[in-house]
Amino acid sequence: MRTQIHSLHVATPLYRFIQDEVLPGTGVDAAAFWAGFDALVRDLAPRNAALLAERDRLQAALDDWHKKHPGPIRNMTKYRAFLEKIGYLVPVPAKVKATTKNVDAELALQAGPQLVVPITNARYALNAANARWGSLYDALYGTDALPESDGATRSGAYNPVRGAKVIEYARHVLDRCAPLARSSHVESTAYRVVDNQLAVTLKNGSTVGLKNPAQFVGFQGEMGSPSAVLLSHHGLHIDIRIDAGHPIGATDPAGVCDLVLEAALSTILDLEDSVAVVDAEDKVLAYRNWLGILKGTLTEQVTKGDTTFTRGLNPDRQYTGPRGEDVALHGRSLLFVRNVGHLMTNPAVLWGDDAREIPEGILDAVVTTAIALHDVKGLAAPGIRNSRRGSVYIV
Repeated sequence: MRTQIHSLHVATPLYRFIQDEVLPGTGVDAAAFWAGFDALVRDLAPRNAALLAERDRLQAALDDWHKKHPGPIRNMTKYRAFLEKIGYLVPVPAKVKATTKNVDAELALQAGPQLVVPITNARYALNAANARWGSLYDALYGTDALPESDGATRSGAYNPVRGAKVIEYARHVLDRCAPLARSSHVESTAYRVVDNQLAVTLKNGSTVGLKNPAQFVGFQGEMGSPSAVLLSHHGLHIDIRIDAGHPIGATDPAGVCDLVLEAALSTILDLEDSVAVVDAEDKVLAYRNWLGILKGTLTEQVTKGDTTFTRGLNPDRQYTGPRGEDVALHGRSLLFVRNVGHLMTNPAVLWGDDAREIPEGILDAVVTTAIALHDVKGLAAPGIRNSRRGSVYIV
């Protein structure tokens, strides 16, 4: 089934998804959206075809040259002249200036890992978005980052020998990233906030602060007995989780039950390389996940062993700063969407009298940006915002 609107023949499930789920709340009139979509296709689809024809011309010229000149290129000057003659290389512009604005810190200021996940898998998308923060204890215990020698095996029930190695390793991470003015985090027995600074009690009963006090960003709980201590290192954050009642914290002299690290700063939700989205049904699934994750409504039932729970997006993280000020940190990866390149077409939307498939890159550009208006205009669930600068990030 298709719905015709202007010169477009839209698969009805996609048409209804845009009408009923994407456009409401965005402030974009449905008639204006479809008229604009139609105008874009009529203008850009022929240009896209011309660019692909030019690509074919260049490739044919390159193929012909290399067939006539097999093997390594021996005269680079002549080869460059050939590339310039066919238009593969063009003159360098005399003046070039590029500027950006409204770019989030994850791109403009912070350096950190980026994930890529298929957008059609809701669980993977949620896991990646939530991977902004991750447990160092879990990573050390469950992977081969620590050897299994001397009884530190990781299979079966919890192994306290391996757990002790995890705790020791994590303390040395603290020593490297947020060292104390003297001694070591290995010697810590308590973390407190005193006179707007972090105070660490050592096994010998003395108290010491950080070598660089500015690394103390905030805490949760009470100053004299915090449940979390937040540190910074090169713009990234370390959250020392403290709970003496926790099975791990109960074995730790300072009650530390975990180190939670800021990890995946950004994530690409992929419509192209890691998925096969070939028709309107696939497109609606992919677009609906993009819409749900930006609105904060995407959830997935997860079963582990005998337990089933609902996974959604993590909220932002709230702390109290050293002087009592509010400190809020983004709880999720900054999300990109990877649209399909301009080489492909898709039958989800046909256009013209001969009902040709439209370029898939144009389809993605129109729909994914319309969906992103829910984030740009702050229409998501409370506490859920992707770009704090009002930008849309497209790969």
